[in-house]
Amino acid sequence: MTEAEAHSRPGAIPGPAPEPGPGPLSGSTPEPHRSGLGLWRGLTPLLRLLILTQLAFNVGFFAVLPFLSDHLGGALGMAGWLVGLVLGLRTFSQQGLFVVGGALADRYGVRPVVLAGCVLRIAGFTWLGLAERSWSVIGAVLLVGFAAALFSPAVESEVARQAVAREDAGGGPRTGVLALFTMAGQAGAFVGPLLGALLLEADFRTVCLAGSVIFLLVLAGHWWLLPQHIPGRTPTRGPGGVRGLLGNRRFLALCLAYGTYLLAYNQLYLAVPAEVERAAGSQAPLAWLFALSSLLVVTTQLPVTRWAADRLDTRRSMAAGLVLLAAGFAVVAAARPAGLTGTGGLAPVAGFVALLTLGQMLIAPAARAWVPDLAAPGRLGLYVGALSSVSGLIVLVGSAATGSLLDAGLPVAVPWLVLAAIPLAAVALLPRAGKP
Repeated sequence: MTEAEAHSRPGAIPGPAPEPGPGPLSGSTPEPHRSGLGLWRGLTPLLRLLILTQLAFNVGFFAVLPFLSDHLGGALGMAGWLVGLVLGLRTFSQQGLFVVGGALADRYGVRPVVLAGCVLRIAGFTWLGLAERSWSVIGAVLLVGFAAALFSPAVESEVARQAVAREDAGGGPRTGVLALFTMAGQAGAFVGPLLGALLLEADFRTVCLAGSVIFLLVLAGHWWLLPQHIPGRTPTRGPGGVRGLLGNRRFLALCLAYGTYLLAYNQLYLAVPAEVERAAGSQAPLAWLFALSSLLVVTTQLPVTRWAADRLDTRRSMAAGLVLLAAGFAVVAAARPAGLTGTGGLAPVAGFVALLTLGQMLIAPAARAWVPDLAAPGRLGLYVGALSSVSGLIVLVGSAATGSLLDAGLPVAVPWLVLAAIPLAAVALLPRAGKP
């Protein structure tokens, strides 16, 4: 397809003309050390649009979802078990169905899948703001979750494909682009709750409608700017994608290791709140720990990624990140028997959050950079979606086990030592480096 065809709609943003093959591992292509602004200026307009899309997605999402459980249990008076069910259904309809959205992006292209997801998210947030009965709330959250299962894997897979194309053209390691993508998402996750808290002074319905407006703006922008056909991306039809994926042992090994990272990250919502409550007598410091994590990603993601690209391939980067996760759990395990409270009691868990975030900064871009080398030709969307879906299943099962571990009445350091051992074991699961 020619660049003129890419411009068949006014305002369409062309992608790179050549179809990239599997690129070298991250860090194998030299790149001048540039600031985040310099890297941003070097991106194609399409990559800039997709990265800003991730920012907007997370602003809209996190403006609403952090306040959902309080709305359900407070304003709507739902029982605790029902609130948990609603939140679980939202997670399943989103994370569990990423593989569906990725497969649809492979078959129909990025633009229709992203636009459909935005329309469903607008409808879901509007419905959620108006819903008052349990069945209505469940329908709304299922729609909200499935919307993300459409647009997120479509955007993520195209960012990965464009990053590989840029790397093959000598633009530098793909992990730099994927680090910007991670930073944009984290910035959105930081700004979104602040916006939601401000709007919550009116009511939850206002928050939901504001989320709908954000996605309406995203929909309008993509209708105008996202090309119908991105050069180098052709629809993939026919059977065999899922069967090939299930037989791809290296990819499944990556999913297991990545799922272990997500399970460790999930302790920000499970083990960390309990430890903060014990040390401080309330969960008030939890907000500061989340802010610390977001601030670290926004300010240091690119330097960490540049450092890793110079010294580590994707496997070593993920292995180093998993070791940092284990070190974070070990810090709390070492301090826990002392029973410290107050500021001293919060210091170990703050160290855990810092090490966890540093590990995340090594693992997340490396895993996304690795998937294009393991995916079957034309099935990148399917594999990107499957990475999230398989990992989400691991988190679902592992979180239940972790909850039982924390409630088992074991010596106080033991649960944290067990959690430290899991990412260390995951290092052995990582597939060997190099292209298939």
